[in-house]
Amino acid sequence: MCTLFYQPYQEKTMSLYSISTEEKAKLKQLVDEGCSVLQEMEDLKGGLKDTVKAIAEELDIKPAVLNKAISIAHKAKLSEAKQDFEDVETVLEAVGRTL
Repeated sequence: MCTLFYQPYQEKTMSLYSISTEEKAKLKQLVDEGCSVLQEMEDLKGGLKDTVKAIAEELDIKPAVLNKAISIAHKAKLSEAKQDFEDVETVLEAVGRTL
């Protein structure tokens, strides 16, 4: 359930107390559609989590590894992730904490 709370601000660009019926309808539609989109996103994330867990168990891979791979692929930032890892590796080598 999506609930909209309105707290009046000191400075307003428009008054929510004097909006037209048409403007109220637009706001209602926006809030209703926004709530629907957020619910769909929540449902899709839950489905992805379940799928990742099932594949991870099947392939004996940690779900976190699969989630990281998905995130990197989605953002198309493999080279950045490699550089980040190399930086961490350099720090660990510098402090003698490598195996």
